[in-house]
Amino acid sequence: MGQSDQLTPRPAPRARALRLLRRLVPAAASALSGVLLYVSFPPRPLWWLALLAFAGFGWVLRGRTWKAALGLGYVFGLGFLLPLLVWTGVEVGPGPWLALVAIEAIYIALVGVGVAAVSKLPAWPVWAAALWIAGEAARARVPFRGFPWGKIAFGQADGVFLPLAALGGTPVLGFAVVLCGFGLYEAGRLAVEGRRTREFRRGAAAAALLSVAVPVVGAVAARTLVSDKAEDGSVTVAVIQGNVPRAGLDFASQRQAVLDYHVKETLKLAADVKAGKAAKPDFVLWPENSSDVDPYSDADAAAVIDGAAKAMGVPISVGGVVERDGKLLNEQILWDPVKGPTSTYDKRQIQPFGEYLPLRGLVGAINKNWTSMVRQDFSRGTKPGVFDIDGTKVGLATCYEAAFDWDVRDTVTHGAEMISVPSNNATFDRSEMTYQQLAMSRIRAVEHSRTVTVPVTSGVSAIIMPDGKITQKTGMFVPAYLVQKVPLRTSETPATKLGILPEIALVLIAAGGVGWAIGAGLRGRRAGDA
Repeated sequence: MGQSDQLTPRPAPRARALRLLRRLVPAAASALSGVLLYVSFPPRPLWWLALLAFAGFGWVLRGRTWKAALGLGYVFGLGFLLPLLVWTGVEVGPGPWLALVAIEAIYIALVGVGVAAVSKLPAWPVWAAALWIAGEAARARVPFRGFPWGKIAFGQADGVFLPLAALGGTPVLGFAVVLCGFGLYEAGRLAVEGRRTREFRRGAAAAALLSVAVPVVGAVAARTLVSDKAEDGSVTVAVIQGNVPRAGLDFASQRQAVLDYHVKETLKLAADVKAGKAAKPDFVLWPENSSDVDPYSDADAAAVIDGAAKAMGVPISVGGVVERDGKLLNEQILWDPVKGPTSTYDKRQIQPFGEYLPLRGLVGAINKNWTSMVRQDFSRGTKPGVFDIDGTKVGLATCYEAAFDWDVRDTVTHGAEMISVPSNNATFDRSEMTYQQLAMSRIRAVEHSRTVTVPVTSGVSAIIMPDGKITQKTGMFVPAYLVQKVPLRTSETPATKLGILPEIALVLIAAGGVGWAIGAGLRGRRAGDA
């Protein structure tokens, strides 16, 4: 053994263990906070766990370097998104699920860097919460026109902050939740430090008022914007859930059977109406993919749909897959019992890697099975969906579109007095995806103060009042119908009128906070150099 080895002190095992622990604890806390955020989402009504999740996220990020914040933010994103989006791999394996999560978590990692940067500023929870919403705004737009799944607002259908959706849409609702979570941490931090600095009362009270009390009071005040009162009369609507022969991607090979199931359930409703067991609806709503047999080119499909409409004596909105002018379209067709097909709406927000395949050549080189599953890309519609059904204007947002603020909003700005979200969740079996999507529709009901119906091929179908409450719903993978008299509303909430403006304002606040933090850091370095 040389002299240098004898003179160089080796770190004690305990010291090494402490250093390792100091690294692992924040990472573990960040992952746990992400899992807590996931658990706050449907089907669990544990919305308040989101507050604890962001309190924990604030703790692990405050004062961190940008490199540490990037890693901790990514870990938080994985803890949140891995379980939240597991349904995306139900039928196609873990590859697409893991790839999606890996990409989406990058946005959260970048938000983490921003939160760490603003964490030393006065009123930092405000800047930090705005940064989260800025991250959601980016995720909702890129890549491939965005993927808004997992917006904080979509986990708050049972929460006290829900009325804020009517004030400023999902950005304001999500901002309030995140602000409150960060504010709880800041109040707790000041409470602990206040014992030493004697500034507890002033600092903690200010943090609590700004970041906790203000969102809660705002939510209470916003309840005045939520109403179930009919403004243009009422209509009786029927929702049909025909069910499918079997779950999974294989249901598509049973197209005729799916159509027959929906016809059968509609004829059952017609018989019950004739027998006085059910109220006669003013119109009937079928789900997305209820007729994947093109009724424009298949005479038998057209005949059975026409027979169902005539048996009911009222129009039916049919979810079809049609080919027109060389384009494949996911289309809602308004089928009149006398005139046949009249109005149509073509889905505008089509699902990447499901309804069309981006980067087809690259994906095919990696996995040829994927290109065989998406043989032909769907084309996008160009116009908002609003059916005028005997004087009632029904807005249409087909399935995936319910996740996009603008796709639902413009049905209301184009006159919709109620909204329908025809969907097909059979591909995802009994996963949580169905309940996550149903919660989105509840948020949309409050956001625009409209009744929302959710006809789904295999469940859960539902009728939702303008206050977000579900009045009727079906089970999963059972044939069923729902009939209910619902209010029609014509007034617009502030969220509908303001549109994208609240989101823009929050993005600007986030940018201002980051700019302030960068400027403060540069001034600090200059002062140190001097």
